[in-house]
Amino acid sequence: MKTILNKLAIVLFVSTLYISCATEDDGIYFNKTTETKATYSPIEDEILNLVNQYREEQGLTTLSRLNFISSVAKTHTSYMVEVGKVNHDNFPERHEKLVNNAQAISVGENVAYGYNSGESVVKAWLNSPSHKEIIEDKTFTHFGISTEKDANGRNYFTHIFINK
Repeated sequence: MKTILNKLAIVLFVSTLYISCATEDDGIYFNKTTETKATYSPIEDEILNLVNQYREEQGLTTLSRLNFISSVAKTHTSYMVEVGKVNHDNFPERHEKLVNNAQAISVGENVAYGYNSGESVVKAWLNSPSHKEIIEDKTFTHFGISTEKDANGRNYFTHIFINK
């Protein structure tokens, strides 16, 4: 009986050490160049390329992809699909995450839904003064994108820009 209690005490002690070594912050240090693995769908590639092409035509610098931005965009796109509504809900939280983990100085976001091609959604954003202003912002240096289809096959888009 004493042997069992001793073994149990050792297991509990080791478990306590293991738990106390894991902090709330473990796993959130994305700012080591803020690279997470991301793959881009053809429509996402098309959007990023079209936005950079447009910026170049306007005499603006092209933007660099940052996979962490796309992962933040993915979370929001999934949320929009879940609630069935295009929105900017919880933008302050995305902004804070990008400031803290990607060293963003400023953050801009364009969202949309229902478009079937990258070209159509980029055209729509460029025809909207507020969306166009974000695309043409001279201070932005990096961007990320996420698209997701809902159960009815409609695309939802979140395109995030940052100045780093």
